[in-house]
Amino acid sequence: MCTIDLRLEILHGLPFFAGLSHEDVAAINPLFREFGFEAGAPIYFAGDTAERLYVVAAGKVKLLRHALSGQERVLDLLLPGDFFGALPVMGETTYPDTAQAHTTCCVLSVSAQDFQTILQRYPAVSIALLEIVSDRLHAAREMLHQAGAAPVESRVASLLLRLAERAGDERSEGWLIQMPLGRQDIADMLGITVETASRTLSQFRKDGLIRSGRRWIAIADRERIAALAKQEA
Repeated sequence: MCTIDLRLEILHGLPFFAGLSHEDVAAINPLFREFGFEAGAPIYFAGDTAERLYVVAAGKVKLLRHALSGQERVLDLLLPGDFFGALPVMGETTYPDTAQAHTTCCVLSVSAQDFQTILQRYPAVSIALLEIVSDRLHAAREMLHQAGAAPVESRVASLLLRLAERAGDERSEGWLIQMPLGRQDIADMLGITVETASRTLSQFRKDGLIRSGRRWIAIADRERIAALAKQEA
């Protein structure tokens, strides 16, 4: 599914390779294996040994976590260019989540050993990786803080903003989130009931903050959604 041009474009877009030349990325490209997955197929499971880093080249991938009750929660929906997985060099020895193909997808993957080789050859990648790990820790702390201190409306608004910034497109309907997104998806990603998600989205629509249809949402008023996302209990 992945042409050589697509592979190079995806790899060069990764934040830890952003400072490398096209020649450097072309030299790194052979270290990445290509995998194809059908929708619903697992890529790895939470608790497995963290031995590969992945990047979505085409299609969509979702990250899942299972609660003690056995219920499945969607943590994130990943688009082309998003990386996932874990490596010991990133401070994780096991995968903290389960990755599953959301649609038919093409995924590029590098082993822990080959990524260590990249770090040794290109010091700039090591520096960028430290910044990325730091940013991820900060984002995780923010999510924990918001889950404990922010009202549901703020959490929903924050999630919509984050998804729109990653996959937003200007349309007549507003800032369209370019992925199938339903109330159940939002409920799973925030750990709330689907009834709460539905009620909150309905209020947003009445207030003119969003427009929505079957499995799509567009932010109609960015400023008000952004202000709502910053509110705390």
